[in-house]
Amino acid sequence: MSDAIHHAPSAASSPVGAFFDVDNTLIPGQSIEIRFVRYLWKAGLVSNRVLLDSARYLLSNIFAFSLSPLRECKVYLTDKQPAGVEPLAKWFVRSEICPRLSFKGTAALAQHRQAGHRVALVSGTPEFLIRPLAQFLDVPHVLAAQLETNDAGYTCRVRMPYPYGEGKRRLLRAFAATHGVDLAQSYAYGDSPGDIQVLESVGHPLVVNPIRGMTRIARRHRWPIATWA
Repeated sequence: MSDAIHHAPSAASSPVGAFFDVDNTLIPGQSIEIRFVRYLWKAGLVSNRVLLDSARYLLSNIFAFSLSPLRECKVYLTDKQPAGVEPLAKWFVRSEICPRLSFKGTAALAQHRQAGHRVALVSGTPEFLIRPLAQFLDVPHVLAAQLETNDAGYTCRVRMPYPYGEGKRRLLRAFAATHGVDLAQSYAYGDSPGDIQVLESVGHPLVVNPIRGMTRIARRHRWPIATWA
């Protein structure tokens, strides 16, 4: 069997979920958001000063060498209007990100969709970057970072629960309760420690393109590992 999917999807009495992380899972390599910030910088829409402000914010709030403060505070978006950012994001995803999709990842996703599973993208990346990808992939459900706004635009803050670690688990359980999904029969795909709680929550976890110690963690949990290049 190809490692495109770790178990052949099958019918079940209750709805089955298939939950896909995005960065370095469906899209191998660097995160979509980092690529997008670079795109905005090259286009002159994010200044060097804003990048420095982001770095200063991280350094002043860093805890145990974690990037969580920067994940949960999108300094580069402060006071930018969604109506200006979101069309750029859609064009960027279609032109720069969709061509980078993993063939094995999209094959696994297609198998789940054909089996009638409830497929969702689960990511800490802002929803305005994940939603166009989901539309391209014909994925109906997105659990991604929701950004706060006010009259001035984005506040830079992310609404809780943030889709990372325990926040991903909370969103997964809420989704399962709303859609009647049987998590014990469901599937999850992820690459990093931020996906551990999601992988623990389903009956069929798969660690894809493991980073930051996930090979060791997968072996400890006896989770299968795959490479989606």
